Amino acid sequence: QVKLVESGGGLVQPGGSLRLSCDASGFAFPNFYMIWVRQAPGKGPEWVSIINRNGDVARYSDSVKGRFTISRDNAENTLYLEMNSLKPEDTALYYCARSARFIIDVTDEYDYRGQGTQVTVNS
Repeated sequence: QVKLVESGGGLVQPGGSLRLSCDASGFAFPNFYMIWVRQAPGKGPEWVSIINRNGDVARYSDSVKGRFTISRDNAENTLYLEMNSLKPEDTALYYCARSARFIIDVTDEYDYRGQGTQVTVNS
């Protein structure tokens, strides 16, 4: 079955960095666009980034552009999110999801998602 498992979250100080991973299994990973979505406590989901199937085209929300980098390793069936210059407002549950379309800034354009990994930015 389709499985997406995120890891790499944790507690980090403002200005710090984290690298999230999303291990995919149960489907042909290279055939799907992949997205990252986050949800802060008490708020609705926020679209973060999307990457195309080859990994050579990516888009970001304005709130993370220039600080976050999405990438993928199709040989390893893994999606990544490199997060730098983290801010307290980046605190959220981050989850990866697969999508059949390259749609920007839509939080529910996916059919499967992982359980998420918690990122907390706090001094």
